[in-house]
Amino acid sequence: MKRLPLSLLLLLFFVYLGWSVSIRQAVLFAVGIGMGAALSGARFGFTTGWRQLIEQRDPRGVAGQLVLLALASAFSLTLLGQYSELTAALGPPSVSLLIGAFVFGLTMQIADGCGSGTLYKAGLGVPLNMGILPLFALGSFLGSVQVGDWLKLGQLQPIGLVTEFGSTQALLLTLAGLALLGLATRVWVGSGRTWWDRKWLLGAVALAVLATLNLLIAGQPWGVVYGFGLWAAKIATAAGLFDPTTNAFWSQVGNAQRLSEMVLMDITSITNIGILGGALWVSARASSNSQPLTTTQWIVGLVAGFLMGYSSRLAFGCNIGAMLSGISTGSVHGWIWVPLAFAGTLIGVRVRRHYKL
Repeated sequence: MKRLPLSLLLLLFFVYLGWSVSIRQAVLFAVGIGMGAALSGARFGFTTGWRQLIEQRDPRGVAGQLVLLALASAFSLTLLGQYSELTAALGPPSVSLLIGAFVFGLTMQIADGCGSGTLYKAGLGVPLNMGILPLFALGSFLGSVQVGDWLKLGQLQPIGLVTEFGSTQALLLTLAGLALLGLATRVWVGSGRTWWDRKWLLGAVALAVLATLNLLIAGQPWGVVYGFGLWAAKIATAAGLFDPTTNAFWSQVGNAQRLSEMVLMDITSITNIGILGGALWVSARASSNSQPLTTTQWIVGLVAGFLMGYSSRLAFGCNIGAMLSGISTGSVHGWIWVPLAFAGTLIGVRVRRHYKL
């Protein structure tokens, strides 16, 4: 589709949201378009950055992610300290988190995309990611149904740095942690490497600003996974295959309310739709250039996509919800998520290489 008619369609949908749903949802849709355009235009792939670090000792992608985390933390932690109505992306340290983060890190490499990566690559028209998207949603839904059982294996109360230490000390602790990650990356890649790439840096700045806007407008941090699970839950409920009143997760007041409302009222869903729209807008000029896959590659990729969706619920988010939003809003679970997901990625890149994905 050409950019002009696509732009008109996006504008019409924006107007419809503002007129029939709410101004807030319309603005969040616009923020989502910006996110999709930034992710696609800069090819800002969390999965790719980690893989390049492991396989090529190329730190540019991870350096861009560290800049994103530092900027988003500076903005978000300051705002959380000023406005009590804003919420952090808190998740409980738990056995569920440990297993989920590891499996997510492994499968995102095989599927060639995390939550946001799957969205924007599906918008770019990459066949594997288009196939993975509904399976990710199904996995996310099943994970949400069963996460209560996983939490029974052991959990602690969520720990927020802003609550424990105040916003200023929380920011200093976060920046110190990011500096340590940068130092560890320096040790990993050795000397003589190029650290900075213009696209990665521009993408980092754009995404940090957009994530902050999401926090201000929605009152909650940027997330991806919840929207996927909600879509599948609505379909399963409408088809009579699922009774949310019998499930611990979906019978919670907030989740039950989102199930009963139209999907366009959901904050995460509307930004997800915007990300797809932004990626479509970028793809109108730049094709995906994806290579044909064998039957085996398709099966491996789709299974990985399903498991990625399932594990994302156990881990209380993906690279966006757990890592970016978790760390940038002071949640300890985000810091636990990163090393576990990276450990999984070390195995995932080997599996990806084996199947030549």
